[in-house]
Amino acid sequence: MIISEIYKKQKRSLSFEIFPPKKDSELKNIDETLAVLCELKPDFISVTFGAGGSSNCNRTIELAKKIKYEYQVEPVVHLTCLGYDKSEIDEFSKVLVQEGIRNILALRGDKSPSLQKKEDFEHASDLISYLKQKEEFCIAGACYPECHPESENRVSEMRYLRTKVEAGAKVLLSQLFFDNDYFFRFIEDCRIAGIEVPIIPGIMPVINAAQIKRMVTICGASFPIRFQKIIQKFENNKPALFDAGMSYALSQIIDLLANDIDGIHLYTMNNPTVARKICEGIRNII
Repeated sequence: MIISEIYKKQKRSLSFEIFPPKKDSELKNIDETLAVLCELKPDFISVTFGAGGSSNCNRTIELAKKIKYEYQVEPVVHLTCLGYDKSEIDEFSKVLVQEGIRNILALRGDKSPSLQKKEDFEHASDLISYLKQKEEFCIAGACYPECHPESENRVSEMRYLRTKVEAGAKVLLSQLFFDNDYFFRFIEDCRIAGIEVPIIPGIMPVINAAQIKRMVTICGASFPIRFQKIIQKFENNKPALFDAGMSYALSQIIDLLANDIDGIHLYTMNNPTVARKICEGIRNII
C-alpha cells in the first residue's frame, strides 16, 4: 500500500515514528515495542534513517522489513541525502524495491562538520525530484509549522515547501510543535500558497526533563506559557511530569482532531507505553 491512498478514502490516519536500535542487544526490545505499537493498528510506522554502512545492512531497512512482513503494518522509510550521491541513493532504492517497501520520507538531513557533503543533492526537494523518476515509490516530505531553522522568513518557507510538493511529495509530515495555533496558521498559509496535499501534525509527548532540553536545542519549538508552567512545576518529579506531559499531548491531539486535521503522527521515542496511553485517550475520537 502507498500511504497517499489513505487520504483518498477521507480517512484520518494514525501513525508512529520509531528509530532503529543501535546495538544487537537492543533488538529484543524493539520486538517488544513493535508488538505493542502494531497492536494499536496504526496506518503506518515511519522508521528513522540509520546512517552508515551499505544499504543491505542498514538497520532502517531491516526494521522496515520486520514491520511490514512480521507485523503487517506499512513502513515509511526515512531517507536523507546530504551525505550521499546518486549511486548510493540508487543502491538504497534498489534494496527497497526488492523488499517491497514503497513509501519514503525524503529528507535533506542535518548538517554536521563530520559529514562529508556531496554535490548531487543540496535540498530535500532535489531528492524528491530524483526519487520521483522511480515509479515504485510514494514520497512524503517534512514540513515545519514554526518554519525551518534555516528559513529566512515565512514567505520563503512556503515557497520552498511548494517546491517539495511540485517535485513529487504526496504527503507532508510535520516537525513537532507544542502550540496548536502555529499549526493552524501553518495549514492556512499552505492552502493560500496552493499546497493541497495532506499535512499530518507531528506530536511528541514530553515526559522527562532531558527530553525538554533536547527539544529546545534541536528543533527550536516554542513552548506556550501553559506548557512552561507544567515543566516548571513538575520537572523534578518524574511520575508527575510523565502524567502532565501525557495529558498535555492528549489535549493537543484532541484539539487537532476537533479541527478536522488529516491525521496524527506520534513521535514515540520507542516508548510503547506512551503510544498505548495516547491511543487509549483518543480511541473514540479518531
